[in-house]
Amino acid sequence: MAKINPVVHFEMAAENSKRMAEFYTKVFGWQTQQLGPEMGEYILVTTTQTDANGRPTTPGAINGGIYQKMDDPVMNHPSVVIAVDDINESIQNINNSGGKILGEVQDIPGIGKYVSFLDTEGNRVGMLQPSTNM
Repeated sequence: MAKINPVVHFEMAAENSKRMAEFYTKVFGWQTQQLGPEMGEYILVTTTQTDANGRPTTPGAINGGIYQKMDDPVMNHPSVVIAVDDINESIQNINNSGGKILGEVQDIPGIGKYVSFLDTEGNRVGMLQPSTNM
């Protein structure tokens, strides 16, 4: 049986990320952390307690992020991020299976390598090869 790659993160786009962060904090008690311009003003979202490495301590729970809406409407739908062992191999598998890679692989310092893709139904999904120090 092939290895199962878990969903490890979610992402949502916002026109006003501060307003969105305040909404989810007020309604669901989520905690947020605003990152700086070097990280695209991304907001980390904590929905569950984490350990010293930032990994959720509750089995099955994930944390996420909020990013600024983009001109391309495909990029503005909520999506999940799947952890993979080898992002290049997964890119090849996506291309060979009818998916489409969106953009280039990004190195996220201390996190890993990330890229978005479209599945065969047009859903945008993220893929992350975590850093070895995570």
